[in-house]
Amino acid sequence: MRILIIKLSSIGDLFHALPAVHALKVGLNAPIDWVTTTAYVDLVNCFDDVDHAIGFPRKHFFKNLKHFKKQLRTHHYDLIIDLQGLLKSATVARLARGGRRIGPSFHREASHLFYSTVAGMRNKDRHAVLENLDIADHLGIESQPLHFPVTFPDITVSEASPRIAIAPTSRWETKNWPLERFAAVAKELQESQQATIVLLGGPDDIDACQYIESTLDAPCENWAGKTTLVEMGSQLQTVDLLIANDSGPVHMAAAIGKPTLVIFGPTKPHRTGPFGEGHHVIQTSLPCQPCGQRTCSQPDPGVPCMTGISVAEVTKAAHAMLV
Repeated sequence: MRILIIKLSSIGDLFHALPAVHALKVGLNAPIDWVTTTAYVDLVNCFDDVDHAIGFPRKHFFKNLKHFKKQLRTHHYDLIIDLQGLLKSATVARLARGGRRIGPSFHREASHLFYSTVAGMRNKDRHAVLENLDIADHLGIESQPLHFPVTFPDITVSEASPRIAIAPTSRWETKNWPLERFAAVAKELQESQQATIVLLGGPDDIDACQYIESTLDAPCENWAGKTTLVEMGSQLQTVDLLIANDSGPVHMAAAIGKPTLVIFGPTKPHRTGPFGEGHHVIQTSLPCQPCGQRTCSQPDPGVPCMTGISVAEVTKAAHAMLV
């Protein structure tokens, strides 16, 4: 038996699928390949239960289709499992060599037409991790303790403690807490905890992290734009706490057992918050929450569900988590 998982993106979604993939590995004891967006291949290759990651060429798809199909059809798969539930992921399932194609309960865009069957009943009032686990129930796999098996390379850091990571951006404008407030939190924790501040982000986050660094009185470690996703995982392994918006680094940190302090606005913590114990979510309670929108429709300047969260609230929670 050989299994193909299709979960193309995003970072958080990849980590949400890990317990389900682990259940398949334990229950069926079969090699597992995983199709993901090319940018995430190295990250998926860090997942302990995955034998081989196959890059999906989201950009220039038709130009790279021949090469992608060749990679995809290297093996025949007894089970092809789409955990994305979109038309493009279902198309990948159809292109793969195999017979039984299983889709998720949360399928959209008529993707179910490409599946042999769908696992579970649609229920969006639960965490995404639990949604993905429908596949294990569907296949009659005995319930297992939830694990997120991922291994990042170890790195050596100074003994200074605590190390506090800050990931100050997200892909949605509405999920971003004001940058100057992240800077104020970083400065306060430097002064009160003698903390080493570790700034994390991709190339698009360089300006944001440089701004925070410029406001600090003591040096920090600014890794924005200087690490791969795998190297970011290695950095997260060294910290005592991550403070962030609802974003990919949160789920990376939670998977490796690092406490996270997450500022939520338009999205639902019970759906996409950090999974497991030891985390803390801060959010306001406005009638419009959770809107799930990338742009805010409120007339007030800024995003009220985010600007309503104070620096004092975040620093107080951080101090409590560092005890």
